[in-house]
Amino acid sequence: MRTRKYTPAVVSCAALLAATALPAAADDTGGTGKDPVGAAELLAKVKTCDRISTGKYRTDQGGPAKVPVCGTEGAVFWKADMDIDCDGRITKVCNSRTDPSFQSQTAFPTSAGKPLDSARLPYVVVPGPGPLWDYRKSGIRGGGVAAVIHDGKVRYAVVGDTGPTGIIGEASYAAAVALGIDPDPRTGGAASGVTYILFKNSEVTPIESAGAAVTEGEALARKFVGQD
Repeated sequence: MRTRKYTPAVVSCAALLAATALPAAADDTGGTGKDPVGAAELLAKVKTCDRISTGKYRTDQGGPAKVPVCGTEGAVFWKADMDIDCDGRITKVCNSRTDPSFQSQTAFPTSAGKPLDSARLPYVVVPGPGPLWDYRKSGIRGGGVAAVIHDGKVRYAVVGDTGPTGIIGEASYAAAVALGIDPDPRTGGAASGVTYILFKNSEVTPIESAGAAVTEGEALARKFVGQD
């Protein structure tokens, strides 16, 4: 749950190299065995915005409000930056020493009622319900499936946490690693160029299964682009 001030993104080359050396974000990789939907195919479906938010979001505290939440028949989406959410389970890379904004809880817990593990589970953050938009009214829920696109890569994640009501553009440490983005919660992230597509009325069970998110995500993505 971030309240970052508006500052230029600083990407640490050392941190990025370390991130690419990390193990896979989850033990189960999922997948359906079919050819995955590519970034270009998904982006072609979200070229135009039918705005469903009453206004626009900031990507950082103090920055300009310029990001609308858009809707289609089967999904909601936005195009923003990526701040790193390291909240949840305390790990070597996500704790109060590595992240000055660290919180030991996530809005949506595991099936056992424990905080999600940002270091291992790719998840996205939705703005908390507020005057701009209430994700719950758009068929989005904790454990819902999201496709996150950056630099030609598509990765699937769950809806795992909520953030400030006026700020958008955030995902877990593991989501950043999966996309090749510097995951350092202090200096990492991406300044722009990240597309978040959240599939309506979807849910991964259990929420902590990254493999299930991939399997469900690939199926929903094929349906979204008209392949099924």
